[in-house]
Amino acid sequence: MPGYELWGDEEKKHLNDVIESGILMRYNFESVRNNHWKAKEFEQAIQKRMKVNHVQLTSSGTTALLTALNAAGVGAGDEVILPTFTFVASFEAVLSVGAIPVLVDIDDTLTLDPLAVEKAISPRTKVIMPVHMCGAMADITKLKELAKKYNLLLIEDACQSFGGTYKGKYLGTIGDLGCFSFDFVKTITCGEGGAVLTNNDEYYLNSNQYTDHGHDHIGTNRGAENHPNLGLNYRISELNAAVGLAQFEKLDKILSVQRKNKKILKDALKEVEGVEFRRIPDETGDNASFLSIFLSTKELAKNVSQALNSKGIANAYWFDNNWHYIRKWDHLKLLKTLAPLYKEHKELLPNYANADYSRSDAIMSRTVTIPISLLWTDEKLTQKADIIKETVSKALAGK
Repeated sequence: MPGYELWGDEEKKHLNDVIESGILMRYNFESVRNNHWKAKEFEQAIQKRMKVNHVQLTSSGTTALLTALNAAGVGAGDEVILPTFTFVASFEAVLSVGAIPVLVDIDDTLTLDPLAVEKAISPRTKVIMPVHMCGAMADITKLKELAKKYNLLLIEDACQSFGGTYKGKYLGTIGDLGCFSFDFVKTITCGEGGAVLTNNDEYYLNSNQYTDHGHDHIGTNRGAENHPNLGLNYRISELNAAVGLAQFEKLDKILSVQRKNKKILKDALKEVEGVEFRRIPDETGDNASFLSIFLSTKELAKNVSQALNSKGIANAYWFDNNWHYIRKWDHLKLLKTLAPLYKEHKELLPNYANADYSRSDAIMSRTVTIPISLLWTDEKLTQKADIIKETVSKALAGK
């Protein structure tokens, strides 16, 4: 799955460009950087490939989400609808801008259920935030229709689906804003990094300034720049951007290998009666970083997960996972913050601890997900396919 599996001379070359110049910051120092602008080059490369007007790199996927929310003016008391199955950064970012995370059920796409989204819309709702989990997309057509119907922003959390598409458009470019993560285990990595994408000029200008303490970036004298708005330091370094630029050049290879490897595993499991697969609204656009299967019961799914682990097959049983599913988010349910929330903010938050997410539970408790590696040889892949097929078959047969 992750780009770090393909680390090589390309990354070292781009890193050496930065090291030899000695300029690790993405802005200014024009006279001594030997015309190396890795962050700018990476932004331009994404912009060109994904046919989006603007790209702003950030220091992480989390800061990308924070930047997108701030750029669009999402803040105090605004409700943001997001799924129960996501990474914790999604709701952390919403809380951090003073907004209200409204968590709703997923469906068999493992992403937002449009019916649940519409039921959750209130006068305070400002954003629908689909999270394209595990490499594949939410039902973006229906969610976009809801956003238009209720005059809401659509902000795509595409941190886990870089390179994926929906009906020919790249995930992260379909909504008002899109966010990517380039951390160490994402499709491509910067080590740490992220990006905000948008076709909206105002949102881009806000993002560009917000990620650098509000600097307007006009002129070549940093000390003389104005600050139209408050901001924070969410800049990416030239070192991180250099790694990302090299990784981006490998994207076609990464996607091709993932899709080939996933298909072989999926085809093997199609022969096993009792195995169902995650619904993907556009199969051709899946970036194929994970294969998710549904078993008939919670007990069976857990047994399959444990049996696969015992055979050396890495997998995730999300229902018991601390990072990605609401069932184990006690720090959210109990609002364990280092500093107190404003009273008004706290009073607007839902009662997460007692909310009914039984529809999500019914899906997540039956889901087992297998990450797809880029390093499997054809021989290794065949062996893994056989082991997975045999292990799942035995579990289903009660052996």
